[in-house]
Amino acid sequence: MPNSLRVFSPIVSPIARTVLPSGSVVVNSCSSAAEQLCNFICDCSDCSDENQCGYLRGSAVLGTPFTCDFEDSDCGWQDVGTSTYGWVRGRASLAMWGMGPHSDHTVGTDLGWFLVTMSPPAKTTATAWLRSPEMREAAATCEIRTWYHLSGRCESTQGLNQTERPVLRLAVAHRDEVVELWQSPERSREGWHQLIAYPGRIMEQFQLIFSLTQPPTCGAEVALDDIMFRNCGLPENFTRCSFDYDLCGWETAAGPPVWGRNTSLNLGTSYSIPTRDHSNNSRAGFFLHVSSDPTAQAGGTAQLSSPTFQATNSCSLVLYCHLHGSATSSLSISYVTNSTRHLMRERTGDLGSCWVRERVDFNVTDPFKVLIEGVAGSGGTVAIDDLILSQGCVKEQEKPLVTLPRQAHASPCAADEVACDSGDCIAAELACDFADTCADGSDEERCGTTTFESGAGGWHDVSVGRLRWGLQKVTESDIFFTGTFLALQTGEGQMMGPAKARSPLLGPSGPACTMEMSYHIHSDHQGFLAISVADHTAGTTQLVWQTQHRGSTTGGHVRVPLGERSRPFQVELLALVDLQGSASVGVDNVTFEQCYLDVVSPTAAELSCNFERGMCGWYQDLSSDFKWVHSTGQGQGSDHTTGSGYFLSVDSSVPWSHGQRALLLSSHQELATAPRCLSFWYRLAGPQIGTLNLKLWPEGGEEVVLWTCRGNQGSIWHRAWATLPSTGQQRYRVAFEVLHDGFLGDVGLDDITQTAGPCGAKLSCSFEVEGCGLAASGKGTWQRQSNGTGTTAGPVADHTTGTTAGHYMVVNTGRLSLPAGHTAALTSQPYQPSMSAQCLAFWYQLSAGTPGSLRVFVEQSRVRRKVLSMSTMEGSNWHRSHVTIQPDGDWQVVFEAVGAGGDHGYIALDDLHVSEGACPKPASCDFEQDTCGWSSPLDPRLHSLAWGWKSGITLAKYPGPEQDHTLGTRNGHYMHFDTSVLGARGTSALLESPPLPAATDSCLRFWYHMDIPEHLSSGELRVTLHGAAGQRTVWSVPGHRSRGWQGAVVPVQSPSEFQISFEITTRRWPMEGTVALDDIMYSARVGCHSSPESPVEEKPSGSFVAEVALSALLALVIVALVAAGGWYWLKQRRLASRTPTENNSSQGFDNITFRDDKVIISPREGDES
Repeated sequence: MPNSLRVFSPIVSPIARTVLPSGSVVVNSCSSAAEQLCNFICDCSDCSDENQCGYLRGSAVLGTPFTCDFEDSDCGWQDVGTSTYGWVRGRASLAMWGMGPHSDHTVGTDLGWFLVTMSPPAKTTATAWLRSPEMREAAATCEIRTWYHLSGRCESTQGLNQTERPVLRLAVAHRDEVVELWQSPERSREGWHQLIAYPGRIMEQFQLIFSLTQPPTCGAEVALDDIMFRNCGLPENFTRCSFDYDLCGWETAAGPPVWGRNTSLNLGTSYSIPTRDHSNNSRAGFFLHVSSDPTAQAGGTAQLSSPTFQATNSCSLVLYCHLHGSATSSLSISYVTNSTRHLMRERTGDLGSCWVRERVDFNVTDPFKVLIEGVAGSGGTVAIDDLILSQGCVKEQEKPLVTLPRQAHASPCAADEVACDSGDCIAAELACDFADTCADGSDEERCGTTTFESGAGGWHDVSVGRLRWGLQKVTESDIFFTGTFLALQTGEGQMMGPAKARSPLLGPSGPACTMEMSYHIHSDHQGFLAISVADHTAGTTQLVWQTQHRGSTTGGHVRVPLGERSRPFQVELLALVDLQGSASVGVDNVTFEQCYLDVVSPTAAELSCNFERGMCGWYQDLSSDFKWVHSTGQGQGSDHTTGSGYFLSVDSSVPWSHGQRALLLSSHQELATAPRCLSFWYRLAGPQIGTLNLKLWPEGGEEVVLWTCRGNQGSIWHRAWATLPSTGQQRYRVAFEVLHDGFLGDVGLDDITQTAGPCGAKLSCSFEVEGCGLAASGKGTWQRQSNGTGTTAGPVADHTTGTTAGHYMVVNTGRLSLPAGHTAALTSQPYQPSMSAQCLAFWYQLSAGTPGSLRVFVEQSRVRRKVLSMSTMEGSNWHRSHVTIQPDGDWQVVFEAVGAGGDHGYIALDDLHVSEGACPKPASCDFEQDTCGWSSPLDPRLHSLAWGWKSGITLAKYPGPEQDHTLGTRNGHYMHFDTSVLGARGTSALLESPPLPAATDSCLRFWYHMDIPEHLSSGELRVTLHGAAGQRTVWSVPGHRSRGWQGAVVPVQSPSEFQISFEITTRRWPMEGTVALDDIMYSARVGCHSSPESPVEEKPSGSFVAEVALSALLALVIVALVAAGGWYWLKQRRLASRTPTENNSSQGFDNITFRDDKVIISPREGDES
């Protein structure tokens, strides 16, 4: 019975605790020497020398040795904190349940005992410390297990870092160092959880330290129970060889190659050399190693043999091996009787720069020797250390003759060759390349294709933890496999990580290469089976398939595309489950299909594809950073072909980063003697989407960019054309490439069509790839260039990309190149009219000084008509111009530069675009055909995200109004932005107009739609004017729910050229919701007061509310000063109470108009005058 009982209040702890004296536990009844106490070895007959050591000699309840279950005492653990926050031995109370465990872990009731923290301070960060007694001499195999229960939660406070959490740690103190062994995970469910830690070999004395650190006001508690120490005692009567002094009676066979005894210090810092030995964890410690010799023949084996041992059924060998630097290195452990070698364990491949534990148990009826053989692959090293033989390995005194088998002769092949079974030699890179090179086909055997009935088929286990892959026979209850399969088994390592098996070096492979296999997995929800591909040339590993257990046994047959890959690559099988229960994982019937590099599929020549029935002749480049997905959409919209079919999109589930890419490749195409036209539909959506490129890859030649587009083009399908040039005698491939600028956006591709002959005049041309068929003529010469590579003076940056690498067309108008009155013409290919009116838009730039003039002509039936002319330009920005064409047949546009006789000058063009319908007024747009020159700047220094362009069709990924304002239907279009992607402060979303001329009395009208919950509104939508004189805000509204489209009117005045910007900004916290714009109308030199459309009140804005509040405050002051002010204040309150309710009608404008220096409130019908 406990001699005292205290019940703490629920606020502090709901646990009843008591303290028992430790005297009831017998300690060291046989008076063992101090160095024999707490060393995990029983020296007293009752093992009392191992009591009060942080553990007792055993747990009567659990039946495990060297365990502390806290049922009888605290086992010597001591609270060593310096405050009231500390550890006590306690148990749960039935009287009150709250924080803390409701039962202990040992007996599972409220009467069981454990250690628990108590009395945390309320206002400061604090740590509770718990220290074990001194322990001695932990073996390398030592394993510490305990169960912990972390309960309670941290209450958020103003200014508290949200990542703060209570943290439980376990550390070991040895000599003057404290090394952390374990730390609690960030998230875990309520309940008891097991902690497993590996302190490694510790010589002399050491102590263990548990600590719980928690932030202020956290109030968390942690309980510890059932601390167990496994395999920590140094084995008795074992034979251990550390190679620090000699080979300990082991013998090396004559080489080469031969096992060498050396240290990391002497061998240097070569990539494959161990950085330390295992015995001493020191660069000066010795081990045995065999390294590859570039001058030696392939296949040489170094042998190390033990003395002769008696027949036994209890001899075990534990050793630590290090295989690194080569995928073809191997280590084997065998035993030899009567000159016959019996293989027990084999390791192949690169296990990484670490020492890996292996154990082999021998059950032999004749005298035997242990044989350890190492083969170092090219560039690799094989090393061993710490050979530990159990007491069952007894040397044979009579020394019967046990002779080793003859050392295999070195291969007759050179180091860069491999031998066929017939004895012929072939180049090493021809083995496992999916094509028979040896006459007997032996070079493609043991290359991963296998049923596992005759062995591993070339697969080898490279696991370094507590799990491994091995061959296993099926049981009668197995419903997935027959015969033998590859199964997950218990390994000899100590780390808990996935088991890994590797194929041999494979490749190269063709684009249709696929791996197929049968599998099953039975595990808890954390178990998984996966396939990855290791590319040794690039030093990367890529996950290509995985499956997780979902509550019941799952399995089946899977086809995993591997795609085109260069040699060498290896396929890896990874699995992680808890084998302590009924969990299992198995793999069988592995095959590689259509992997030969030059295999041709029936659809290989097909570039045309609508993706309704597959990928046609297109393939993923699976070595790129992320994938294309064949699907019906993932919330970003439907396909282009039918509206409900399939298309390709970039996998949006992958976390992207700047510069990553995805590649879609065609099969090899035969020689092309004439040009062809490739058309396709694409979608580039999202505020940081990046670039889509179309490239031509001639075989053996340099890649050629045929088409490119960068930045957000909206959640709308666009059509593009590119001419595939003739390739002469070269085969070629076509590739679509996506390059990401950030992490927000998606790409779609559909309806690829190839037709004979070159493409016609392009409706859009950015000059990034080519001159789009525009022909130069006249005295001067137009040329395509970028500022970074051009030979002619021109703009610093192009308009398309806003960078020095972007391209444009430019002509030198200096008098030496283009004398006064002379012309240089640039003529397009013929455009075919699609409507009665078409809009031609382009961006231009004239240099300062005397650049000459730019004239634009439309030519029909050999008759030219001048439609535009410009000779001066304000500022140095790109300017937009457009003109409506009403053709009655095919027409061409002619850009003509006219020299003015200046010393220097240039005229530049960029971003030509022809769209259907008449051109709108400058800076006006209904967004039905295009964005009319409104765009988001690409300058990364602005930290700005791009607005999107979409219709009212609902998209889960890109929310917005279900109807536009122009048409009032879901098929109408508008600009939109999802504010949830903006961070707090520092980022914004900008939408800018083209440059506009100075304005004295102009007017901007637009419609906006907001869907931002009031409690998540921490920003605003602004209209700003920016020009040479700077930037100023002329209108703003805070984030809110507008309940429909709202109109706004903004007077515009600017003494110089300017741009209009719509900007969404955040304040201290981010916003959550969408903002949309539609029907922007800019009226130059026509004031807002003269518009026939009168503003109508929709909803009072924040500025109106602020004005009412200010009036009320002034009224209060008047009341305090004079009695008459009271009557006036009451009248104002009555007026304020009549604030108009929101009108759900989508017609009319806000009655609040913002000027630079004041707010004008237009009268509303029914207001007092």
